[in-house]
Amino acid sequence: MAVTMNDVARAAGVSLKTVSNVINNYEFIRPETKQRVLDAIDQLGYETNLTARSLRSGKTNMIGLVLADLNVPYYAELASDIMKAAWAKGYRVLVEQSGNQADHERAALQGQFRSLTDGLLFIPLGLDADQIIQAAGQKPLVLLGEYVQDPRLDMVLIQNHEAASAVTTHLLAGGRRRIAVLGANDGDTSGSGGLRLQGYRAALAAAGVEYNPELVIPCGWRRDGGADAVARLLESGTEFDAVFGLNDAVALGALHELLVRGKKVPEDIAVAGFDDIDEARFASPSLTTVAPGRTEIAERAVELLIKRIERKGNAVNVEQPEAAFSLRVRQSAPGDVTVEG
Repeated sequence: MAVTMNDVARAAGVSLKTVSNVINNYEFIRPETKQRVLDAIDQLGYETNLTARSLRSGKTNMIGLVLADLNVPYYAELASDIMKAAWAKGYRVLVEQSGNQADHERAALQGQFRSLTDGLLFIPLGLDADQIIQAAGQKPLVLLGEYVQDPRLDMVLIQNHEAASAVTTHLLAGGRRRIAVLGANDGDTSGSGGLRLQGYRAALAAAGVEYNPELVIPCGWRRDGGADAVARLLESGTEFDAVFGLNDAVALGALHELLVRGKKVPEDIAVAGFDDIDEARFASPSLTTVAPGRTEIAERAVELLIKRIERKGNAVNVEQPEAAFSLRVRQSAPGDVTVEG
């Protein structure tokens, strides 16, 4: 026989209403009472009927997260931080992978996935702002990432330009003058790649170093992309004394390829990345990189989305906060300077 709310109430020594309040995350409950109910739920194996509850309340206490691919380390670690932040506020997270496909992103905005959630955290790569607004409907939506930036949409931003400038300045301070950038096309100005390239160019200009488009190498933002980009650079005979991978996966792939080909890091070529994924600390040599404030991004995005879900504050005023970043100086590009922003 299925466990009921009455069973939970008896086991916890509370009223049926109290059990209901705990399940629905009512905030004015004494912590010790809430814990007794949660312990009883765990012990009895009670399962909430989310469909029935959502029909009664209009809420599921579920947040949707749409991102490109959990195989990308930054996205996987960001998803973990988002789940922790949501859990702390009484929400759970459903994750959907879009594969960078516009039709998959549109389906997540309009289809069954959206109906299961109270609001959506969305990292768009296939749709533009107008398409997102047209497809999003009335449920709350908060964007992450910089592929789409629009004054009509709530979003939490990374300081891409400033952080990339800080990495480049650090490499320049170490005496590097021919810094290869992996993961962008010459002339890019938008999205994470374009903004980071612009930060790189600003740092060169501030140091009086001429920008060289031959040192800007397009590649996929994966380890194999970084390895392939470095291989192409070496085989072309282009001289370079540092590598800035526009994410850590690219930088780690580049680092591997340099070592395989007998280059010493950082003696011959310094390497830096962007994201500060866990693997960066444990690479050999460990990777200098930007920590873009991933935990802050997750917490602020969840907080903003729940504020919209619960209609707290003025939803008319779009919010676009920026997370703080810091430069993690490690063995692949050593130095004494720590930068935060």
